[in-house]
Amino acid sequence: MVNPFFILHLTFLLICSLLDERVAEIAHVTYLHRGSSLSVKQASDVIRSPDGSFSFGLYNLSSTAFTLSIWFTNAADRAIAWTANRDRPVHGSGSKVTLNKDGSMVLRDYDGTVVWEVSKISAKVDRVELMDTGNLVMVDQGGNILWQSFEHPTDTLLPGQSLTATTKLVSTNPSHRSSYYTLRFDEQYILSLSYDEPHMSNLYWPNPDQNSWSNKRILYNSSRRGVLDKPGQFEASDNTSFIASDWGLDIKRRLTLDYDGNLRLYSLNKSDGSWYISWMAFSQLCDIHGLCGCNGICVYTPAAACTCPRGYVVMDPNDWSKGCKPQFSITCGKGVQQMGFVGIPWTDFWGSDTNFVMSASLDTCREVCLASCSCVAFVYKVYPHPHGCYLKSGLFNGKTTPGYPGVTYVKVPESFLSHSQANSSDSAHGHVCNELRTHTFNYAARVDEKGTAWYYYYSFLAAFFLVELCFIAVGWWFMTRKQSVCSVIWAAKDEEGFRVVADHFRSFTHKELQKATNNFMDELGHGRHGSVYKGILHDNRVVAVKKLKDMKGGEAEFETEVSVIGRIYHMNLVRVMGVCSEGTHRLLVYEFVENGSLDMFLFGSKGLLLQWHHRYKIAVGVAKGLAYLHHECMDWIIHCDVKPENILLDEEFEPKISDFGFAKLLQRDESDSDMSKVRGTRGYMAPEWVSSAPVTEKVDVYSFGVVLLELVMGHRMFELPTNGSGDAESALRQLLLMIGENKKISDGNWIDDLVDPRLNGDFVRPEVLLMLEVAALCLEQDKNQRPSMSDVVQKFLCR
Repeated sequence: MVNPFFILHLTFLLICSLLDERVAEIAHVTYLHRGSSLSVKQASDVIRSPDGSFSFGLYNLSSTAFTLSIWFTNAADRAIAWTANRDRPVHGSGSKVTLNKDGSMVLRDYDGTVVWEVSKISAKVDRVELMDTGNLVMVDQGGNILWQSFEHPTDTLLPGQSLTATTKLVSTNPSHRSSYYTLRFDEQYILSLSYDEPHMSNLYWPNPDQNSWSNKRILYNSSRRGVLDKPGQFEASDNTSFIASDWGLDIKRRLTLDYDGNLRLYSLNKSDGSWYISWMAFSQLCDIHGLCGCNGICVYTPAAACTCPRGYVVMDPNDWSKGCKPQFSITCGKGVQQMGFVGIPWTDFWGSDTNFVMSASLDTCREVCLASCSCVAFVYKVYPHPHGCYLKSGLFNGKTTPGYPGVTYVKVPESFLSHSQANSSDSAHGHVCNELRTHTFNYAARVDEKGTAWYYYYSFLAAFFLVELCFIAVGWWFMTRKQSVCSVIWAAKDEEGFRVVADHFRSFTHKELQKATNNFMDELGHGRHGSVYKGILHDNRVVAVKKLKDMKGGEAEFETEVSVIGRIYHMNLVRVMGVCSEGTHRLLVYEFVENGSLDMFLFGSKGLLLQWHHRYKIAVGVAKGLAYLHHECMDWIIHCDVKPENILLDEEFEPKISDFGFAKLLQRDESDSDMSKVRGTRGYMAPEWVSSAPVTEKVDVYSFGVVLLELVMGHRMFELPTNGSGDAESALRQLLLMIGENKKISDGNWIDDLVDPRLNGDFVRPEVLLMLEVAALCLEQDKNQRPSMSDVVQKFLCR
């Protein structure tokens, strides 16, 4: 006999479960009515589509950065379908989107700044709702659509959403910002994929080497419309057509222009919420333009990977689209420097041709390129006939394909070439398959046409052997895991698109760092947060190891916060390479910056004079680094202690900001989000620190203004002579007042008394005036009157 209490208990649990589901449904907003808002504070501030497939609200890119987005509710990765403000994320605390009573929808940041808005379109706007199609609409009381997100796509097209003459898809980079790849109808009304960056633009789909007839496209169809239907078929007015491999109804799909430039159709797996690819434009990623950036080469190893030619190094290991930069400079004119060439077999750089020399010998091509200042390389083809060379004014869209009938010869100084052969620095960067680019052409021996053919034959055998060595080397690396992994771009059959792998951030043991620093013997300096020691890792990389003190919190929380900082990369920020968190030990491992901190030069500790061109370079670089922290990196970071001691200088006196993110580390366990407990350094602190005003990124702007004055004047601002006027703060106010009054004087002679006398008048007057003007703006008492760091960078760049 069944126990009645057991039945009653089961009934009670079932009722509770149904109530919980009902409460969960009620917790989410169905509509956004006039006068109401969505914010980060309330986790339930999310609009759901009636069938629950889509959600709309403030989407967390990180712990502090949010975008106003529509995403797939049931996808494991919460894939974003549309974003209003992807190039300008907002801070979580205090940010909200409001449907105003006048019919406008406005997204405001924590400080009230309008980040995005749909201006007043009609006083009849009644509500905002999210449809089952994923379309966000503003409607009147009758349900008539007055505005819709389907007319403003970002990087994704949903079934039923049209791509038209006035709309386009724009890819995002790994930080969820707009990138350079675009899907749009071009000037001939052909639906095309293009790479559009400020200095270059070209189409790469359909095949740019074929005409529209060969590509099966129809020119100048004025309708210019393409749409993906629900079963998974895409059709456009120019005859573009493709169909999903899993064609059929009842599957959630999205057509996305990924950040590698490939257009992919994704289908959602209901069982686990994962995505699988049901169609893509490119199965071979190296056919995509711009994938490896300027001077970069895409190779197959056998999957697609990026590498640099000899003499070039990667700009950003986390983002190969930034390409490679040369380790040398080329100057023109006879007698300046002797030039040579590095040969890269089977390699071509699409575009940037300045001339084609038909039926020319290799020596002729060499001489023609050497005689042209604009020629940075040439591609020599032996067949098909007629053979000849293509002169290149730039290296872009590089691709190595075994069997390609040509060799690219990159121009380099002969002095650098001999040096690089003896001391190749490329291996330090861990580029994929260095062997593919080690061939160097020797012009000492004359090569005729028949010799050239034999040269290709032997080059093929040699390259085949070297590729085998490459595979062995890669396999050995995976077995031993001794060397750091290079950033590799690959496409895999079961992968969603492609990923970037980098082993630039890792966990160290305390014993490893003890050994690297010789038991912390070589101290480089110390500060409020701990001491810094020089260390040498097992792979001979020189690093700076910082032993932190007063770091609260558990190991997992600490490593999580530091890993966020470790993912940040900018040429003007010191690279965080790893962390150690064992018991009470908290250590950070930084890249080693050769010239030490700015204060050691600026205030005479090193006994070396910092020349004016270096000072101006430092000012611009620090501004760029702070602008990146405030506006560009995914995680919203305020430095809170900008001063010369935290500005390091490399061999070329390029500045690198250190200790960024310490405010975040110090208060990760604090409940007070306005950072009122964090303090800077005397003389560099903004007025907000000593008042009850909330602290924002404008405290860094103020500190930057102080650093600018110190760069100009060559001494500490808090050591200004007071002349009986009171404290140093009063003296600083008087100095700023004087700058404001005198900057209108045309001759500018008044600045001579302000510039560091050790320069003996060796400075650029317009640059000094600009730095003083920017400093005065940054040091405004009212934080709202100070410029943002992105505005400061623009002032420097547009002088």
